[in-house]
Amino acid sequence: MSDVKDDAHWRDKLSPEAYTVCREKGTERPFTGKYCDDKREGTYLCACCRAELFSSATKYDSGSGWPSFYQAVGGESIIEETDGSLGMSRTEVMCSNCGSHLGHVFPDGPQPTGMRYCVNSLSIRLDQDED
Repeated sequence: MSDVKDDAHWRDKLSPEAYTVCREKGTERPFTGKYCDDKREGTYLCACCRAELFSSATKYDSGSGWPSFYQAVGGESIIEETDGSLGMSRTEVMCSNCGSHLGHVFPDGPQPTGMRYCVNSLSIRLDQDED
């Protein structure tokens, strides 16, 4: 990870809700995120460091309540780690540049990859966003 910052930096830069999701591995309630139903074209960036993560071309409606993608933009844009919280084994996905928690990936997505990257809206920004 090349953009490692301390907690004080992230608390100053992020809203309390985004800090909880991105830095403390929290999650949004389903169907509440800004990008859940967004259909605009562009590239989704990490909310913390602005690294490119996902393309709108790979976004689809999974019905899960979170923005879902079947593929990341590059082989090294995200990192995966086993998450044993909540009494289950899942695969957490994080920004490879700054370590921000994005969400989880599951092997039940559409082709061509069969993967579902289930991502919190608070952890990403569409490149068209002004904020």
